[in-house]
Amino acid sequence: MADHSEPTGTPLTVDVVNDTVRSHWADSPHVCIDIGPTFAVARHEIDQSRLRPGGFVPGPTMFSMADLVLWYLCFGALNRVEPMALTSELSIRFLRPAQGQTLFARADLDKAGRTSVVGTVKLWMDDQPERLVATAQGTYALPREA
Repeated sequence: MADHSEPTGTPLTVDVVNDTVRSHWADSPHVCIDIGPTFAVARHEIDQSRLRPGGFVPGPTMFSMADLVLWYLCFGALNRVEPMALTSELSIRFLRPAQGQTLFARADLDKAGRTSVVGTVKLWMDDQPERLVATAQGTYALPREA
């Protein structure tokens, strides 16, 4: 796998992000579907055998999705994959029960600095972005430069 830790001058692509995630977690159910300097969007196909009673997507699944799309947001803000960006803080508010086949999350950049990236996440099911199931806000700590 190529080293993507240095900015290349060309925009980061979803293929680079997904290749990196698959190289570390081959069985990850998350996929980056869009990325830019101020946003990232991810998709998670829900394993229907792991739903809560009533057919609800578990809260930890939504929380991990929010965390992961914020990690992708760090990559976009830095224009490089930075595997050592680490969650510093993350809070989530569940707005309604999540039911469906596919969970989506979009992280938007609130602030990027030398030491951290802060973003806001919106989560929804299937093709209903106007019907949010959760919102989250979090901070990722960036590694110190050598």
